[in-house]
Amino acid sequence: MNRPALFLTNDDGIEAPGLIRLIEALHARGFPVVVMAPAREQSASGMRLSLRHDLRFVERDDLAAVIRQENGPALRMFSLDGTPCDCVIVALDGGLAHWTPDIQPALCVSGVNQGPNLSVDVMHSGTVSAAREAGLYGMPALASSLATYEHADFEQSVAATVEIIEACTAVLPTLPLNLLRPNGSRNVPEGEHERELIISSFANGNLMLNINGPQNWTNGYQTVTLGARWYHNAIDMSDTEHIGVAYRVGAAQIEDEDIAGTDCNAIIEGSTAITPLSSWPVNHPLGMSQRLLSAATQSGESGMPFWLESAGIE
Repeated sequence: MNRPALFLTNDDGIEAPGLIRLIEALHARGFPVVVMAPAREQSASGMRLSLRHDLRFVERDDLAAVIRQENGPALRMFSLDGTPCDCVIVALDGGLAHWTPDIQPALCVSGVNQGPNLSVDVMHSGTVSAAREAGLYGMPALASSLATYEHADFEQSVAATVEIIEACTAVLPTLPLNLLRPNGSRNVPEGEHERELIISSFANGNLMLNINGPQNWTNGYQTVTLGARWYHNAIDMSDTEHIGVAYRVGAAQIEDEDIAGTDCNAIIEGSTAITPLSSWPVNHPLGMSQRLLSAATQSGESGMPFWLESAGIE
């Protein structure tokens, strides 16, 4: 069976279990896969770029050899000594075309990340930022996370992510329509109906998906907006008398507001949360309108976005 190729990256690093489990599942399903991921963990790196630094690039055939199945689809894995956004830029701005010309990805998948990327987390997350960077370069993209640190069993989150990838590739062309954005902002969504406009926005990289899997997946899918999450006591100020004291940024308390139809609530309810996001700021020429973004967040019968479900996805 001919399957579209996929480009995978993350922020947990090339050897992260969530990424490896996802590669294994996609390879077993017949998807050609090319990976460009950070050489080491880059969590919470946002859209940081490594300016004025040489980035070490290594093919990790040792990892690919363990995963690769006999007579299976193409699989190439590379690491880059940089951030998630560095990886996306190097890959899409000529790297993949040079190193793996036989693998031309239709979709960028970032993850599966360990830990939640809910609400305000999307502003800091390297996982989400990598998907957004791919969108800025005109490639359809999604980010996926296991929204807990209580365990590192990625089986359910990988299963949900693969099902969503199947739904996405069913509505996407086999090659990106807008890679490297040859027409700049002049390439706008096309279609006569809402569903067509949404799929066009996704295909052109202007709309992305953020996926969060719960600690225990018991309640299907929910397509939802971002919730309101607050981090309190991010640093310990108990030793304030000494200049030069080392502080660690974190959070002693996380508060999720109880707002129906949001990603925070969906996770609490045991659902896999799917949140459509505009790749661009809303006041950018290619930013999603509130009307179209709201339409894109409407769910179908399965809980997935209606515009994926109406393509005949099970």
